[in-house]
Amino acid sequence: MTQPRLRSNAIAALNSKYHRLALYGFLFIVVGHWAEHLVQAYQIYVLNWPRPQAGGVLGLWFPWLVKSEVMHYGYALVMLVGFVVLRHGFHGRARTWWNLALWIQVWHHFEHALLFLQSLTGQNLLGEAVPTSVLQMVFPRVELHLFYNAIVFAPMVVAMVLHRRPRLEDLIECTCAPNRTPASVG
Repeated sequence: MTQPRLRSNAIAALNSKYHRLALYGFLFIVVGHWAEHLVQAYQIYVLNWPRPQAGGVLGLWFPWLVKSEVMHYGYALVMLVGFVVLRHGFHGRARTWWNLALWIQVWHHFEHALLFLQSLTGQNLLGEAVPTSVLQMVFPRVELHLFYNAIVFAPMVVAMVLHRRPRLEDLIECTCAPNRTPASVG
C-alpha cells in the first residue's frame, strides 16, 4: 500500500468509524490548552503574580517550555491540522461552524508562525524587544490568546453539538450521532 493511500485511509477512518473518538481526543487537547490559559489568567488577576511568573500549570514545572515559541507554534499547528483532518466528517450546519473555527485557527496559526519566525531569526516585528504578533501590538499577549482560544473554541463546540444532533437534511452515516437519528425527528 502506498503512502498517500495509507494517509487517505487513516483520514477516512478518523472521519467515519473513529470520528467520535478522534473528536473527543481533539477536544481533550483543546480543553487542556484552554485550561492552561485560564490558569495563567487566574495567576495574574486573582493571585496577582507578575506576568513573567504566570505560566499556567505547565509553567510551574517547565517554565522554559512555556516561554518557548516552539511549544506555542507546535500547539497552533496541531490545532490547525486537527481542524483540517476532522473537517471531512462534518456536514450541513455543523460543517459551517467547524469551518468558522478552522478559519479563525488559520489566523491564530499565522500569528504563532510569525512569533516563531521572530524567535528563530532574532528579528522582532517593528523592532519590538520581544517576538510580537500583529494583534499583540494592540492587545496584551495573555488577554489576546485567551480571546483567540475562546473564539476558536466556541464555534468548535457548536459544530460538535450540531454534529451529534443533526437535522434530517444533515443526517449522514456517522458514529458520532447517538443512534444516528436526527434531532428533528425524535
